[in-house]
Amino acid sequence: MINLDALYQLKESFGFFSNQLTYPEKLDFHPKSFESAFDEQHPGYAEIQQYWKNMHDISLDDIQEVYTRTFDFEKKTTLYMTYNKLTEQKERGQMLARLKVLYEMFGLEMPKSELSDFLPLMLEFLYAAEWRGDSRAQESLTLVVMVIEDGTYELLKALGEQNSPYFHLIKALRETLKSCVVEQEKVTNCD
Repeated sequence: MINLDALYQLKESFGFFSNQLTYPEKLDFHPKSFESAFDEQHPGYAEIQQYWKNMHDISLDDIQEVYTRTFDFEKKTTLYMTYNKLTEQKERGQMLARLKVLYEMFGLEMPKSELSDFLPLMLEFLYAAEWRGDSRAQESLTLVVMVIEDGTYELLKALGEQNSPYFHLIKALRETLKSCVVEQEKVTNCD
């Protein structure tokens, strides 16, 4: 189960994560984009700070090359969250359709050229969608977070093996999401 208030308070950081996981441009590394999304109390602060430092130690051309090599040419490091987990085409297709309907339910119009399990798109949804007060939010956002957590688990391992600078970004994302998850035991005890 997801703590929707905690998730809402971290919306700015989901926008940052989404931006950092799209093809890198110079403005993506402006200090204001970092400062507006993170403070020292943020659950992923240490990891995101390490990512930010690593990226500022290399040129934009090198960042673009690393991005392309990492996310466009490696199956293990794909940004499509169901690609490695749901290997049966029918099962994956059903999940993609479910996510698309979910986005539309909350007012996000998907780009026609993108699949609904593309991590930057999923993070943009968490950033931009207005779910407060919607009775469908708990179930819907739990699904989105679950798909991201499942997909980033293997992604994080592969990035670690490659010693990729994106390792710290994905680890920070996972720590951010983890801070919003309410363990089932705690939910049961509150009843």
